[in-house]
Amino acid sequence: MRINTQDLTLQRNYLQKYQFLIAEYELVKKKLHPKFRYAKDFYHHNDTCPQSFLKYYNRFKQDKSLSSLIPAKRGPRYKTRRFLPFIEERVRKLRELGNNRYEIVDILKPSLKKHTPSPSGVYNILKRLSINCLTKPMEKEKRKIIKTRAGQLGHIDCHHLAKSVLANQSIKLYLVCVLDDYSRLAWAELVEDITALTVMFATLKCFNYLYSQYQIKFEEVLTDNGPEFGSRYTQNKSPNPFERMLVEMAIKHRYTRPYRPQTNGKVERFWKTLEDDVLAETSFETKDNLKQEILDYLVYYNEHRPHQSLGNKPPVTQIYQRNV
Repeated sequence: MRINTQDLTLQRNYLQKYQFLIAEYELVKKKLHPKFRYAKDFYHHNDTCPQSFLKYYNRFKQDKSLSSLIPAKRGPRYKTRRFLPFIEERVRKLRELGNNRYEIVDILKPSLKKHTPSPSGVYNILKRLSINCLTKPMEKEKRKIIKTRAGQLGHIDCHHLAKSVLANQSIKLYLVCVLDDYSRLAWAELVEDITALTVMFATLKCFNYLYSQYQIKFEEVLTDNGPEFGSRYTQNKSPNPFERMLVEMAIKHRYTRPYRPQTNGKVERFWKTLEDDVLAETSFETKDNLKQEILDYLVYYNEHRPHQSLGNKPPVTQIYQRNV
């Protein structure tokens, strides 16, 4: 059996150090030390932390053994750190679907409430299970359409249009879009600002159109953390018009992870498609012309344009299950 000489040297140094310090400390306690009157002077002179020294001193006084002066390995505390097995199993299954630690926390929170692990806690579970890095199958699973019916989740976002979109005019214009996660059906409204009140009315128009045309009624919506959409950290949602509308309509509000627009990737991809097909290198004479062109394109996008992720079928086929 090989003996680690370095470990033996460290143990010998600890024993010599604490034997000396204990003898000195005993003299200070008995008021017999020739140099130190108070314990604080003894600690300062020997550059010793009182808490650490007293831990070893008390251990030595109880055991009366030199081995008690050698640093001991900290005992296992997994029972106080680890989550219950069923929680770890749920984390594992959610990870296999490609969710990151922040998404796992959001999914678990409604059912586990105060017992929900923090993002760092989820990471520790994933690391212990050796699945803290996404595998190729997990990434492929993540890219699949998770929702099973229209209305389960709506993506909402605001898009700033270039000032050159109107010929000889320099005004700010925005689009507010609502896109259904399952079917990819989308509708957008043209607005001149993105205050909470304006965004609320534009979103309501999108909701009404998608319901009247395709009978889509949303259960949850996902937005970024912009002020027009309210704040995830505020309990009282009434002051913000957009938040208040969702409360009145019994729609759950979810937020993307800060600085991660990929979380709302479906509507971000819609903006790119709209720019490429309609807006890029194009200018319109009036705002009404622009609005009409966008409305015409939305009908084309929903009912005629092939969508690659839907098997090259238009989004409307997800609702009516027919070829258009």
